[in-house]
Amino acid sequence: MKIIESYLTKNRCYQAGRKIAVKGLMLHSVGCPQPSAQAFVSSWNNADASACVHAFIDGIDGTVYQTLPWEYRGWHCASGSAGSGNDSHIGVELCEPACIKYTAGSNFTCSDLAAAKEVVKRTYNAAVELFASLCDQYGLDPLADGVIISHKEGHARGIASNHGDPEHLWTQLGTGYTMDSFRQAVSSAMEGRTSIMEEAVATSQQMIEYIKAVNPEVPQSVLDMIPLYLSEGIAEGVRGDIAFAQSCLETGNFAFVDTAVTLDQNNFCGMGVTEKGMKGNSFATPKEGIRAQIQHLKAYATTEPLDWTCVDPRYQWVEKGCAPYVEWLGQQENPFGKGWAAGEGYGRKILGILEKITGVASASPSVPFLVKAADLDIFPQPPSGKTGIGIFTITEVQGSWGKLKSGAGWINLESSIII
Repeated sequence: MKIIESYLTKNRCYQAGRKIAVKGLMLHSVGCPQPSAQAFVSSWNNADASACVHAFIDGIDGTVYQTLPWEYRGWHCASGSAGSGNDSHIGVELCEPACIKYTAGSNFTCSDLAAAKEVVKRTYNAAVELFASLCDQYGLDPLADGVIISHKEGHARGIASNHGDPEHLWTQLGTGYTMDSFRQAVSSAMEGRTSIMEEAVATSQQMIEYIKAVNPEVPQSVLDMIPLYLSEGIAEGVRGDIAFAQSCLETGNFAFVDTAVTLDQNNFCGMGVTEKGMKGNSFATPKEGIRAQIQHLKAYATTEPLDWTCVDPRYQWVEKGCAPYVEWLGQQENPFGKGWAAGEGYGRKILGILEKITGVASASPSVPFLVKAADLDIFPQPPSGKTGIGIFTITEVQGSWGKLKSGAGWINLESSIII
């Protein structure tokens, strides 16, 4: 799956910038014989457009064109007797084959059944991958009632206008696809995909042994603090070992050499840690300081409001949440492109440290898995070089190289984001 960000910035829906708490995903099809997603991106990116969806799936090659940020409120399903799915669901449109011709309502004729089925198969499979990724991202169960629905099902629930898509397309072309089969396919795509958050958690002893190995001069007071990462992480619902790995990165493995934070600045990840514990005007105890750092990190992962007692008010712009924890860690900068952690590959460095601490190969989960990459360079065999652009399914790993499901070649996983 490849995603191209093509926001409809001139569309009044995008400009309104209203947000939703994502509770589900709604699948549509465009209702006209147009397989090109770019055609819709072009025609809908204007102030006169009366509709706006989150993404189109191209019928030519299966590329996903994301046209709204996922958490924005779209204009994709209108409303019904029970309200509007625009307030709760992400809307995705499947492009349709060029060889169909609508006759009346949702009925159509088809001049090339085989070609039409290929287009539909392509969009169906891409939608499965996209919806699996979004369910992971927003913690959604694809088989739960009302989570993944079609426009037609949305109407039956009273939250959408009276449309029959995309089932009308699948049924008349004899594809055998149904929304039940689609939901099951999304669920199956999610099975076996394990994020770093679900992998083995480092123990206090592993963390202590790691830091002693990389920094033999580490103060005993720092070693004494390390168990607090796990206990405070449990209290906050955040992986304390990932917070510890971040601390290692920020402080040069607690050496405070060539790092962005130094003891002279009375700052260690927002804490004033010295050999005697805390100092200055930060926090009174190591426990309070570590809790603050964990809450700080949690702010970039949560979709719920936080208790900001110990969090620097400069970061309250993320209060309502952004990307999931692990997805953010893999990005080159934070999801809004400003503020904290703007260094290239920052999250990847944190996961690399965690890998060394635990022995968990976070860059090589069980195949198949999805990666998001930033630069285009695909090779027939795994050499050294750049990575690929977009989101891809990896089916085989050799060292730092991943084989593309499409068969196009290999991309470098070194700086890619595991989704």
